[in-house]
Amino acid sequence: MHWDTSILQQGLLLSKSKIIDKKYILAVMLSKKCKYAIHALVYLAERYQQGPVHIQEIAEKQHIPKKFLEAILLELRNAKVLNSKKGKGGGYYLFKKPEDVNLIEIIRLMDGAIAMLPCVSLNYYEACEECRDEKTCGIRDSFLGVRDETLKILRESTLAKIVKREKALSKK
Repeated sequence: MHWDTSILQQGLLLSKSKIIDKKYILAVMLSKKCKYAIHALVYLAERYQQGPVHIQEIAEKQHIPKKFLEAILLELRNAKVLNSKKGKGGGYYLFKKPEDVNLIEIIRLMDGAIAMLPCVSLNYYEACEECRDEKTCGIRDSFLGVRDETLKILRESTLAKIVKREKALSKK
């Protein structure tokens, strides 16, 4: 889905003073940065404990622009998801086990909030300007359920499970 400015101007994604931060738009659709991070991490998970993987290889195999990938991998390294080795035979490798990295961690790191509304976000809470009473808001209550189910699925979706799922799907 493409978010055009008319949707934003209609107030669907706009509060009175500002767009409800990009992190909330991205909760509906992942950013390219986040998708690239997931693809790079899955690629590294497939090669877990096989030594560092050069950034050029990841970029080529996953069709990610190398400069963009460099910034993403640096951010993942700073967050202790990845580690790197310099010099000959150097590259990136998972710092954590693939079963210890889930999609919640990656999405929050790359895009911020997972919740679709700021008033239901666990880490990026912000009261909605349109809401008269949060406690009795049926919209908020509905999106609390969406958030909880989404978090459950993303928490269970580890790099190890994604790699296993891809192998099973490729056999079909």
